[in-house]
Amino acid sequence: MLVGNFLSKTGIRSVCEDLAEHLSASGHSVFTTSRRKSRSFRFVDMTSTVWRQRHKYSVALVDVYSGLAFLWAESVCWLLRRSRKPYILTMHGGKLPDFARRSPKRVHRLLNSAAFVSTPSRYLLEQMSPYRCDLQLVPNPLNLGFYKFRLRTQPQAKLIWLRAFHEVYNPSQAPKVLASLIADFPEIHLAMIGPDKGDGSLQRTQEEAGRLGVLNQISFVGSIPKSHVSEWINSGDIFLNTTSVDNTPVTILEAMACGLPVISTNAGGIPYLLENDYNALLVPRDDPDAMAAAVRRVLTEPGLAAYLARNARQKVEHFDWSIILPEWETLLARCV
Repeated sequence: MLVGNFLSKTGIRSVCEDLAEHLSASGHSVFTTSRRKSRSFRFVDMTSTVWRQRHKYSVALVDVYSGLAFLWAESVCWLLRRSRKPYILTMHGGKLPDFARRSPKRVHRLLNSAAFVSTPSRYLLEQMSPYRCDLQLVPNPLNLGFYKFRLRTQPQAKLIWLRAFHEVYNPSQAPKVLASLIADFPEIHLAMIGPDKGDGSLQRTQEEAGRLGVLNQISFVGSIPKSHVSEWINSGDIFLNTTSVDNTPVTILEAMACGLPVISTNAGGIPYLLENDYNALLVPRDDPDAMAAAVRRVLTEPGLAAYLARNARQKVEHFDWSIILPEWETLLARCV
């Protein structure tokens, strides 16, 4: 039983959704919850499914986030204990360490109730170790065969931004970056791809672009199917990640797989994933001038884009499903 957000129909696809498909394809009987878009209905669906189906599964994997979603995990795990089912917790989200510092007893209690606790990032492994010492590192994987690698030896001013429009990803920084570059690169263009999370971030980004006079240089693409991600990423030459809070974003791994030099903030787990001036360029959070300067470097320094891309592709090859799926199968078998 995999318990998490199975929301690919809304344009947001989680790792647990990919894991469910790969486990099923490998011959395992897999149950999942929940695909409900409404948060309240999703919570009800998670708890009711875990209880109703308890005679059909032998082990559960539960995603753990901060905030209200942490309560969901607590409730699901209480039902799993009542059902005498062993379970693994998988920690996600750059806000989880701050949440743990505010609620240490709750976090300690939940993490230590599980057979195993995994995390996809060294950042959370380090930050959450005070609450449980034997955390397991299982990285977020990719199907590398889905991503066509193209080395950008002479990159053009074609930028890609791929996240949900939400304040934690700071999308309104992107127009500011363009405004700093348009005088030197009048042909510059940015594709902003991702669903609208409804907190006003999309509207604020569009208003900021209009105020700065770069609205015509930005395409707001919206949600795209997972099968089209590689095509869209490869339509650009530089990948921007403007986030204020982050862990180990799959979108960055996808850009690395496609050969786009990555320019990202140094938020949360990003410095644990990327090495500045080796496989990416890292800049401070909420500093559009620093990000614009990094873009300028990629466009003007000979060989820099290709150097970053080669090193990034070499790193991301260790994240292929062929390597990570056996780790999950071993962990689940040990849990049972």
